[in-house]
Amino acid sequence: MDLFEIRDILNADVLCGEEHLDREVRSACASDFMSDVLAYVKDQALLLTGMVNPQVVRTAEMMDMKCIIFVRGKAPGEDILDLAREREIVVMRSEQRMFIACGLLYSRGLAGE
Repeated sequence: MDLFEIRDILNADVLCGEEHLDREVRSACASDFMSDVLAYVKDQALLLTGMVNPQVVRTAEMMDMKCIIFVRGKAPGEDILDLAREREIVVMRSEQRMFIACGLLYSRGLAGE
């Protein structure tokens, strides 16, 4: 599934990295705890979270993730977007709650692992 399709499924706004929406992702994870992402996530390219701080981008970079989607309408600050731009990580924002966002993506074929 490419990021264009994910954007459409979640009715998300692309905040940065629009030039990379053709990237393919095969799996996703969701967490507000970056320590859990570091401890349990393997080979997921998409992170859904409501945690809005620069650590989210740093975690995504360490885990080689291609995209971060902030759920529950959370809006990251310009400092977070600048960090994501530097690392070429796509950032989106969706009004969906995390549970619903995960369910929508899963029902369309995006795996958890």
